[in-house]
Amino acid sequence: MIKPPCRAGALDDRPGFRDALVKWFRKEARDYSWRRTRDPYAVLVSEVMLQQTQIATVLSKGYYTRFLHAFPDVVSLAKASDEALLKAWEGLGYYRRVRMLRDTARAVIAQHDGVFPSDADELLKLPGIGRYTVGALRAFAFRKPAVLVDGNVSRVLSRLMDFSDAIDSTAGLKQLWSWACDLADDKCPAPYHAALMELGQRVCKVGVPDCLGCPVVSFCQTREPGLLPVKGRKIEITRVDEHALWLRDGDGRILLQREAGPRRTGLWKLPLRSVEEIGHLPMIASSEYGITRYRVSLKVHQGHHEDFVHEASEQVTWFDVEEIIPLPMAAPFRRMLTHLMAEF
Repeated sequence: MIKPPCRAGALDDRPGFRDALVKWFRKEARDYSWRRTRDPYAVLVSEVMLQQTQIATVLSKGYYTRFLHAFPDVVSLAKASDEALLKAWEGLGYYRRVRMLRDTARAVIAQHDGVFPSDADELLKLPGIGRYTVGALRAFAFRKPAVLVDGNVSRVLSRLMDFSDAIDSTAGLKQLWSWACDLADDKCPAPYHAALMELGQRVCKVGVPDCLGCPVVSFCQTREPGLLPVKGRKIEITRVDEHALWLRDGDGRILLQREAGPRRTGLWKLPLRSVEEIGHLPMIASSEYGITRYRVSLKVHQGHHEDFVHEASEQVTWFDVEEIIPLPMAAPFRRMLTHLMAEF
């Protein structure tokens, strides 16, 4: 593919750049349910869900609509128990996000009588709200001037400006936010920012972008878009083995353990033990999953419940099969448990 030449930089013709982008968006925009609301609470839920989770995942399994059905407003979310909260979020991962979302709801009630503020400084004072989320709320809920930079916007801007510095460096981030501020459309903040993000999702994609289908290609200064953006930090993946117990007692009950670690506090899982403790037991199933910078190999060993009757406690409990369904559980353990209950 030969990329068309740049006619004028986006900063040199800001009205032309904005108009071309928004015109494309009004014609080609995808119909996401969170684009049909101006309720700041619903907008916030969508933004928190979409952090570190792909749009296709959120849409395909109905996470957004299901969560709003369970907790339709800040009052219902603020009152949510841990178990109900985690169950509603099950499968999305990064469970700290939903606890922080509840903290935000409680702060809106305590500090603003249940009404989200539209002022940027007031929004920043809320727990879990950073400058990106401030921009998203102001643009999409309040239709006020805003600036927001996510991964898609960073990629678009780095190519538009032919920016070869590391976008994850302090200086690189500062430059991207500066350009985003200079280009922002204060008159049409919602369609403009949604268009810029959708451009990164669908056209100015990771790897080889669709430059011939780009509505703002004539404003793009790079000649080699596939080489941008540049990132300075490379995440090293660490491999980890987890050894879990599969135990059923004489009544068919299954032993589960409540998570106590920082990532999944309150979720249930198969009891984990050291390889020294249960490695000698027969391994009946295995799977792999990723979490942050780890690649985890989950190995399940079958034990005899008579050898582990002393395990039962507040954090390690026997459950009937029908009691397991409503329990909040991380997706890797839910998949494994579903498989094991069918096979054993």
